[in-house]
Amino acid sequence: MSINKNRVAGAAKQAVGATKEAVGHAVGDRSLEVSGKVQKVEGKVQSAVGKATDNLKDMTKR
Repeated sequence: MSINKNRVAGAAKQAVGATKEAVGHAVGDRSLEVSGKVQKVEGKVQSAVGKATDNLKDMTKR
């Protein structure tokens, strides 16, 4: 099974978002915290798209 580039990029985006969210929370920067939350959601969506693409490819190979 190959891994779609969207899955990898989405996971990276989630990690960066989580870091931004944590730093924003720690320093009291609400804007940075919210930006991190948004980035995490974007990453989750991107990963889901990649996973769906991978599943479709696997199903068509059968």
